[in-house]
Amino acid sequence: MNQVNPPLQLFMSVALPIMVTLVATVWIAQWSQNKRFDDLNRRFDDLKADMNRRFDEVNKRLDRIETKLDGHEERIVRLEERTSPVRR
Repeated sequence: MNQVNPPLQLFMSVALPIMVTLVATVWIAQWSQNKRFDDLNRRFDDLKADMNRRFDEVNKRLDRIETKLDGHEERIVRLEERTSPVRR
């Protein structure tokens, strides 16, 4: 009978299964972690798009207000001139 080297037999029965389990665990954890990062990146992209949309809405509102206020400064000056008790 051919007998296996005792240190090799010990390695094959104890250390090899532990190493295979460790490598598989690290590989699965890495794959899972990458998936989480992808999900997180997608969420950040969604939030960024939503923020850009909201900023665009605010800019449109400010533009509308600005167009409404464009001629008011001249009108106020004319009203002040008309209603001022002191003539210039």
